[in-house]
Amino acid sequence: MRSAKGFSLIELLIVVAIILVIAAIAIPSLLQARMSANEASAVGSLSAIKSAEVAYDTAYPTVGFSPDITSLGGATPCTPSSTSACLVDSQLSGSTPGSGGKSGFVFLATGIMTAGALNNSAFVAAAAPVLAHSTGNHDYCSTNDGVLRSQMANPGDVPVNVLPACLAFPVAQ
Repeated sequence: MRSAKGFSLIELLIVVAIILVIAAIAIPSLLQARMSANEASAVGSLSAIKSAEVAYDTAYPTVGFSPDITSLGGATPCTPSSTSACLVDSQLSGSTPGSGGKSGFVFLATGIMTAGALNNSAFVAAAAPVLAHSTGNHDYCSTNDGVLRSQMANPGDVPVNVLPACLAFPVAQ
């Protein structure tokens, strides 16, 4: 009589079924963790943009706050000027709507000339997910008041670039 070595077909099917059940439980959690990481990166990038805006305003007082996000960055090797201040990395300054983004988000920073001002006396820095509910669930924005605001994202959202739109966002918790 010959002894059988190995596993039967039923045993292999049971193992495969167990692996599929574990994967079905783990994959949604993994995707949620990735979205949370993307959102944390977006908040950190907005913080970097806010700091860069203050530094830009100090370095170029005749301009005020940066007119756009590309003025905050610059190509490597970067030579500081009012059109490429070298205050944020080129990946962040190039992550504008229409690009691939950075960590699943696109960004805008817009200098705003308020009534009676001779230069950009305010700014709006904002982020929106590249794919709402896939790379992130929230839109974020901040102004020169330094307060982070957020709201639930909708498909097709782009970062806000005007003060009233940003100020309409609820304060982030």
